[in-house]
This record gives sequence, C-alpha cells and structure tokens, in this order.
Amino acid sequence: MKTIPLLEWLGGYRRDWLRPDLIAGLTTAAVVIPKAMAYATVAGLPVEAGIYTAFVPMVVYAILGTSRPLSVSTTTTLAILTGTQLALVAPGGDPAALLVAATTLAFLVGVMLMLASLLRLGAVASFISEPVLTGFKAGVGLIIVLDQVPKLLGIHFDKGTFLQNLVALVQHLPQTSAATLAVGAAMLVILIALERWVPRAPAPLVAVAVGIAASGLFALQGFGVAIVGPIPQGLPSFTPPSLDLIEQLWPGALGIALMSFTESIAAARAFAGPGEPRPQPNRELFATGLANAVGSLFGAMPGGGGTSQTAVNRLAGARTQVAGLTTAAAAVATLLLFAPLMALMPQATLAAVVIVYSIGLIQPAEFLAILQIRRMEFLWALVACAGVVLLGTLQGIVVAIVVSLVALSYQAAHPRVYTLGRKPGTDVFRPHSDEHPEDETIPGLLLARAEGRIFFANAQYVGEQLLALIDEARPQVLALDFSAIPDIEYSALKMLIEGEERLSARGIRLWLVALNPQALAVIQRSSLGTTLGRERLLFNLPMTIERYLSQPPVAGPD
Repeated sequence: MKTIPLLEWLGGYRRDWLRPDLIAGLTTAAVVIPKAMAYATVAGLPVEAGIYTAFVPMVVYAILGTSRPLSVSTTTTLAILTGTQLALVAPGGDPAALLVAATTLAFLVGVMLMLASLLRLGAVASFISEPVLTGFKAGVGLIIVLDQVPKLLGIHFDKGTFLQNLVALVQHLPQTSAATLAVGAAMLVILIALERWVPRAPAPLVAVAVGIAASGLFALQGFGVAIVGPIPQGLPSFTPPSLDLIEQLWPGALGIALMSFTESIAAARAFAGPGEPRPQPNRELFATGLANAVGSLFGAMPGGGGTSQTAVNRLAGARTQVAGLTTAAAAVATLLLFAPLMALMPQATLAAVVIVYSIGLIQPAEFLAILQIRRMEFLWALVACAGVVLLGTLQGIVVAIVVSLVALSYQAAHPRVYTLGRKPGTDVFRPHSDEHPEDETIPGLLLARAEGRIFFANAQYVGEQLLALIDEARPQVLALDFSAIPDIEYSALKMLIEGEERLSARGIRLWLVALNPQALAVIQRSSLGTTLGRERLLFNLPMTIERYLSQPPVAGPD
C-alpha cells in the first residue's frame, strides 16, 4: 500500500465535519449493534461475538479503508455462511469449540482477502453477475427467515436441510409458545412500523430496548420466553486461531471471503459521495482482510461492509471514517456498561430483528424486472436461488459463480449478427427492423455486422448466421462491418479464410469494413490479407457503398 488512507483524509479534516460524523456514528451504532448481536445468533455464536465484530473490524477498516461511509461489521449473508461452516466443524454447538472455529474462520477469511490484494484480484467482485447475485441473496434470505421463525414461535427441533426444516416447522407448530409468539409479534410490529413511518428512527435499538424492558418488568422468562442470558462484561480477550481446523475450514472461508468483498465493494461504490475518492478494489481487499484477521484474534466473526448499515451511516451525515470509529466506541461502551441489560433480551427480539432485515434480501420486484428485460438471466437468478436453498449456502456460492461463468460463456458464444440499413438522407446505419421499414438497402450489397470478439467458441455460430443471411439475400458483395469486433482469434481467422474461399466459389466477393487495429493486424499477417488486398479492406460503411456503386455491375452469385 502506498499510503495509509487515514492519513490522506485526516490531513484535510474540517472542524465542521466532526459533529455530523459523531451523530452518524452513534446513529449507525444504534442500528449496527443490535443487528450484529442478532446475526451472531444466526451463526450459532453468543451475542457478544456480534458486538466484538462491530468493534475491532470497524476500527481497523477506519484506518485502512478507502471508502469514507462504509460501515464494516457483519451482514445477514455472512452470518448464515458462517453458521453453515461452523455447524460442520462444531456440530454439537459447544460454545468453546464454536468460538475457536469462528476465530479460525475469520482469520482465514482475512488472510485470503489480503492474499487476493497482493495478487491484485480486485476484479473478483465481478465474477458474480447482478441477476445471479439477486437469486443468491434471495436464497440466503429464505434460509435465514426459516431459521429464525422457530425462535419467534418458541419451538425447537434438530436442524437439517431447508426442506427438512420446513417440514419440521410445520410438524412442530402445535408446540408454539403463546408468550414467545406474542413477544415476537410485538417486536415485528415495532420494527415494521418504525421502518415504514419513522424511517430515521433506530428501529433495532427501539425494539431491543422494548424487549429488555418487557423482559425485566414482566419476568418473561417465567412464561417460557427464552432470553439471551449472561454476556461477558468487558473488552474481548485474545483468542488465537486453531491450526488444526484450517483444513476443514478453508473451502468455506474462500466462499465467505468472496461474499465479504462482493458486498463490501458494492456498498462502498453505491454510497461514495461526490468529490470523495472512489473505492479502490485492491486496497479494499487489504483493508477488509486485515479487519477480519485482527478482529478474529479478539472474538469477532467474519465480517464485511453492509449495505443497509452503510446507507444509515451516509444518510445520517457521515463525512469520514470518524463515523466508523464512533460506532466502534459505542460498541465498547455497550460491552463495558450495558452487558447486564443485554442479558435480559428475549431471543424472539433478536429473531424479529433478523427476519425484518433479512426479508429485504428477497426482492420479487427485482426478479420481475430481470424477467421483463431478459428471460434467460431471470432463469439464471432462479437457478442461483434454488442452488442456495437446495444445496446449501456455501455450495450456493459455487452454483452462483458457475451460473455466472456459464452465462458469460453463453453470451460470448452467441454474438449478435444482423444486416444493416441506412437511415434515409443520412450516413447512419442501423439493424434492420420492422420499426424502420424505410431504411435503405443497396441491391447486390449485403451489409452485415457481428458484435463482440470472434474466437473458436463462437466462430461457427457467426458463420451459420452469415450463411443464412447470404442465402436469403444472394448478394454480389458481402461487406462485414468489423467496427464492433475488437480482435480475431486464430481459429476464427481460419474459418474466415475458408469462408472467403467458399464465397468466392459462389461468385460473392467479401469485403471487410472498419477493422479495429488489432483485428486489422491479424488479417494483414494472414493469407486473407493478401487475398483481399487494400481494395477490399474499407474504412467505413459510407465508403463501402460509394465503392460498390462506382464499380461496373457483375454477374450475380450462383
């Protein structure tokens, strides 16, 4: 790293920024801390692990991160991924084993992110397309909601796959605790009402405060309402990772690292303010990596930048990372002063917080928007969602990446090829369509355009489309507009040479138009360049038409 980002913005810090930064940091803390506690329970960890995650990683990122408003703790996605992985190595739920496993997992995530930074892999965030990410998050949202509903109802059963849990939930509905359901329903009403009618209010904090007050005043535990229980008071202690768990945890850590960075860079880019430096992916990798690695040594779970909490931070007026440091200070105050009160919090309160803020991961409107634009990408979103629900969250990441890569390969292997017409009275050329039947064509001259790089995987497809156009038009000259083709791979060049020979045998001349420099160089180094000569390599489409019209007529193709 060339410089420490803290020094870059601290040198220009203005006094009038301090008040909005402090207000934003405290406002964000009122949202982040209750949610972090709730997300810790999603991962199967004690609630203090969530508070630790809102403390140490937040400080490290504030020093090294390049995004000024990004709020780094944990998110719903990371929590469920963490819980899935911890269940594999500590299936009994032993608190000590879970803590060591979580520490090791977060440490591995941090090391992987820092290694990715050194290898300049910041572009990895682009490996998952937006529709696939929509499907992945919807699947995660469904899993989280189903996981938390039993806590709202006060019922218990052994957890399994999504479908097994769904069946078990239905079977155990008669065992619902009326008192727990009442508390959970009240919490949902409070959270939803505040989010809808008082959006600036710290809804999670209000719900937590009401839940604690009700628990203390009415002794809810005596009615069968489960509470959080004792929380260690004081700062987190040093917790080293376990080398023995690395072999088991590294595959899951890799998936969590990918999602941590994907969410972080997306949030950082979304909330970058005008005049602020743009988030730098590779430096963000290092900052979030070190935040995870250092945080893991003090009991933090895997974390990253969250979209919702970053939105709160920005909307509350955050100007710099001082807001993040303020949030971290509030987390310390919670550990030192409010731990006894937090112990009274009903588990149903945390479940309600998780459900309300996880349900937003499921975006039916986004699915519909994708469907209206591209049906194929809608199917990819559904496949990603189904992969998460049916195979599990970590396997779902693999499904999401595979689907994204297959989608990319499909698009690259099926470039558009179409004929062109000229807008009357202009030199504007556009694809033939029913919307513009008046567009001009030149008898005997077929203008065609292909888009994208031509290579071994799509050359045959491009050739088949061109052949169909030629058979329909039966031109004297086929002019291929190469303006949208950046390069030609060798296999595609060979097919182009063979295609020119077949066209020549049919009495059709091939002209290449508007070749980009790299494609032109490939053509000129080949036998096709010699065959075509300078006369059949044209600069643009208007020159092509002028050249064709100036030549004497020739016999048509066979």
